Amino acid sequence: MNTLKKTLSLDPDNWNDLRALGHRMVDDMFDYLQQIGEQPAWKAPTDDVKAHLAQPLPLEGQPAEAVYAEFLRYILPYNNGNIHPRFFSWVQTTGTPLGMLASGMTPNVTIGDHAAMYVDKQVIDWCKALMNFPENASGMLVSGATMANLTSLLVARHTADRDRIRRYGVRGTDRPLVLYASAETHSCVQKAVEVMGLGSEALRKVPVNASYQLDDTALQSMIEADLAAGLHPFCVVGNAGTVNTGAIDPLDAIADLCQQYNLWFHVDGAFGALAKLVPAYAHSLAAIERADSVAFDLHKWLSMPYEVGCALIRNADLHRDAFAMTPTYLARHERGLAGGPDSLSNYGIELSRGFKALKVWMSFKTFGVDRLGAVIAQNIEQAQYLAQRINDEPQLELLAPAPMNIVCYRFNPRDGRDTDALNALNKEILMRLHEQGIATPSYTLLGGRYAIRVAHVNHRTQLADLDILVEGSIRIGGELIR
Repeated sequence: MNTLKKTLSLDPDNWNDLRALGHRMVDDMFDYLQQIGEQPAWKAPTDDVKAHLAQPLPLEGQPAEAVYAEFLRYILPYNNGNIHPRFFSWVQTTGTPLGMLASGMTPNVTIGDHAAMYVDKQVIDWCKALMNFPENASGMLVSGATMANLTSLLVARHTADRDRIRRYGVRGTDRPLVLYASAETHSCVQKAVEVMGLGSEALRKVPVNASYQLDDTALQSMIEADLAAGLHPFCVVGNAGTVNTGAIDPLDAIADLCQQYNLWFHVDGAFGALAKLVPAYAHSLAAIERADSVAFDLHKWLSMPYEVGCALIRNADLHRDAFAMTPTYLARHERGLAGGPDSLSNYGIELSRGFKALKVWMSFKTFGVDRLGAVIAQNIEQAQYLAQRINDEPQLELLAPAPMNIVCYRFNPRDGRDTDALNALNKEILMRLHEQGIATPSYTLLGGRYAIRVAHVNHRTQLADLDILVEGSIRIGGELIR
């Protein structure tokens, strides 16, 4: 059954070459730290640097050595200087040589005129290109989809009552605010609603169909009912890949309803939004381009190190208006380190932010989006292979459709066991899969049924690995029922 083409990977073809480059990078950074006091305390990024850090999204990758050479030329010399012995500006860490192994340049990327600010802007522009968002849209790199969803929903809440939200909070609104998301939406959305002061009752959980997609007819009925009750619907969250099953909500229908009722349309695309890079998913995910905001992670399906997520906001003015605050000690100057781009603190909650954009920049430059997209497509093909393997095995059972990269299944000997007994059996199978080192799938409950859940975003997986999981599940299940 193993008929897929040769497996792609993001690991190097030659580990020794990468090892040599890694040693050189460490040596270069130690030299940089050792000699930092002999360098100027700050160097303004040149026009050439700014132009170079405004290149379009790279489709083809380039050798890691070439990417590192660009880093040495265009980024490292234009750090914000907080590791320099004569940095006396904003309260920012100076780091240590040991900490450098994990943090490198360690600039605070929220304020100032230094290369990291332009790298951050370039990466946001690339993220807009990935989602086909307008060039004048706005964005923010954050720790992950939880913060990306919160950031987006804060802008949506602000937009619901721009005159009073920031000054008086939700108590100043004339009608209670409510928003909508499917019953399959990630718990971070409810947590965001609670953090925003709306309370969990403000989140209307819309029923889903047999494919675990939001029921848009039920959504419209709920909106109408809340309007009739004197409430203020302001936002709908659509899922581009639910956490349990990878279901894609009817995003176009949701966008139409948001347009009809003048609601903010937000897409939680934590992992699934990046399936836009796969042509087969272009249609089902095209409506992301109609969203007012979208949240997604770069540390999931693009294999980037933790932690980096992204929130994109279509209307940059609304984004800034929701967060901007400029005390005197953060005011921009005409020149010097305090010059440069608008402070990123005007687009989110954080004032202290690490250089998240650098690993994104290096990954895009090294691999190119075409290769990263091909790996995503490969994961989806592998998930379909796994689903078919499960369907072909009499003792295994798919518990949900597998529209993308998530496969939920259970062992079912079909010997008359009730749901509770099957749940206990499959929970034990999962724990033994882990304990025996066979594989580490996760789990969930679907309609009260315990599911072994494979959420596949691993560029190292071979079809043989999935075969091992299937065979291990059958073997352990057979041992338990005997």
